[in-house]
Amino acid sequence: MSELLKNIFRFALFIFVQVFVLFKVSPLHHFIVPYLYFLFILWLPFNLPRFWLTFIGFIYGLTLDYFTNTPGLHAAACTLIAYVRPFIINLMISQEGTDKNYASPSITSMGFAPYATYALVLTLLHHSFLVFLEWMSFGTFFFFIGKVIGTTAISLLLILLTELLFFRKEQFRTNTV
Repeated sequence: MSELLKNIFRFALFIFVQVFVLFKVSPLHHFIVPYLYFLFILWLPFNLPRFWLTFIGFIYGLTLDYFTNTPGLHAAACTLIAYVRPFIINLMISQEGTDKNYASPSITSMGFAPYATYALVLTLLHHSFLVFLEWMSFGTFFFFIGKVIGTTAISLLLILLTELLFFRKEQFRTNTV
């Protein structure tokens, strides 16, 4: 399957799971909202230029905003993490150039600890910005901090479970043609 088709399928699948499964979880929904949809942005290829990465992040967030009737909330958070993602990858990957040897970020390409740190930093950034935009209209500071920490913890657990359950076979790219 080509990389484009694989990413189109992931785009639709993550939106579907977020809207029709995770947003229907009622006991956690008032304080802790499990988000998994932004994993699509985390899994995009290394070699995607920053402009296209940011544009895809904006369109992706806007698509979720369409389904959830939240104008620009998810689009802003997805655009932010899509823009910051190359900086985080450059910090997490050793200078030997893992991004040149593998197609996209995964536990296989980065190792467990760097991948978990990469996912944690982007998840925390995404949720902090998303909850901050929600918090501007209501809530207290402790509600804000509690929701960021709780939502980040449950989302990071979902990300790592998804990564381990749906193992993505990353092929090592060599210099030979």
